[in-house]
Amino acid sequence: MARPHCLLLCHRIPHPPDRGDKIRSHHLLRYLARRYRVHLGAFVDDSHDWACADELARYTVARCLRPLPRWRVALRAGLGLLRGEALTVAAYRDRVLARWVDERLPRMARVITFSSAMARFVDGRHAPRLVHDFVDVDSEKWRAYAERASGPRAWLYRREAERLLDFERRQARQAERVLFISPEEAALFRARAGADLPIAHYPNGVDVDYFDPARAYPDPFPAGTRQLVFTGVMDYPPNEDAVQWFAEAVFPALRRAHLDLGFTIVGARPSEAVRALGGRPGITVTGRVPDVRPYLAHAFAAVAPMRVARGVQNKVLEAMAMDRPVLTTRAGAEGLGVDVGAHIAIADEAEAQCRILQDWLAGAEPPKPRTYVLEHFSWDGVYARLDRLFGEDGI
Repeated sequence: MARPHCLLLCHRIPHPPDRGDKIRSHHLLRYLARRYRVHLGAFVDDSHDWACADELARYTVARCLRPLPRWRVALRAGLGLLRGEALTVAAYRDRVLARWVDERLPRMARVITFSSAMARFVDGRHAPRLVHDFVDVDSEKWRAYAERASGPRAWLYRREAERLLDFERRQARQAERVLFISPEEAALFRARAGADLPIAHYPNGVDVDYFDPARAYPDPFPAGTRQLVFTGVMDYPPNEDAVQWFAEAVFPALRRAHLDLGFTIVGARPSEAVRALGGRPGITVTGRVPDVRPYLAHAFAAVAPMRVARGVQNKVLEAMAMDRPVLTTRAGAEGLGVDVGAHIAIADEAEAQCRILQDWLAGAEPPKPRTYVLEHFSWDGVYARLDRLFGEDGI
């Protein structure tokens, strides 16, 4: 029997799976391709990703990929400000993709949007068996930004938080189910948007065969050094904030006590502020690398000092899968389970983070986290959860 048709709309092309949201959308696409003939609509905001676009033919029967350079995001967001829209939603306005979606909707057995912004393409339309994978409560991220900002920027962030929450709430009431990355995010949205909404969650996973510490990896670090490693896309504001704060508040004291200690920031598109950190003693900014595993495999420890974060941090899962000591914050540990504190170190304050790392540097044995990941965050387990959501007894 022929598989039914499914429409999947993503705010970013779900291949290659080289950053947090793309890892989740990539595996969602792979899962759906087992059950449906998938029609994929997505934006491409990184020119490197066009080289991988043809590989999506393995999972899809039709594709509409639209370029989304930064200048276009800024222009559309500016026009959205004049129209009174949430800027996040306005940034993804696209007539070509909208027409492509409208042409396909009548044939679809199911429609899934990935991230709240993509719900705009089915707003007010008949979208059969509609599921929104909001992943995180995106409006809450803007609320957190507003708390750390001042002046006009704080006003703009508060406005975005309010407008985007209104949009998210409205879209949730049109859907058969709204999905989030963790029970914490699901509970937060239920509290913000309405307890009667059809909310569920499924976690991110990590490819435990790919992130395997038993393999041999070349050492990318200078001989005789011990390295703290942060991985992530480095023009993403929460990542920028995390490394800047760590470089200012934690690393200098550690470096004074341990001259062999380095802090390596690994990830594509480092902002000007992040690149400037590379001029400080002991700090290295790599930019894009072909493979993060060597950096994790040879790291003394992985750090994820996130102060603004939503949902599960893939950088934390990947470091745990590589069985490296991990230090993160309560925000960075969200969605990892109540028992994760026995397998990684969690601290919010600079003094506490410094004390934990000092102990490890002095020879204290840090916890090894891979077993926890194998038990709770393999993709096979995530797919089983999706089976319950999308199967005969699910939605």
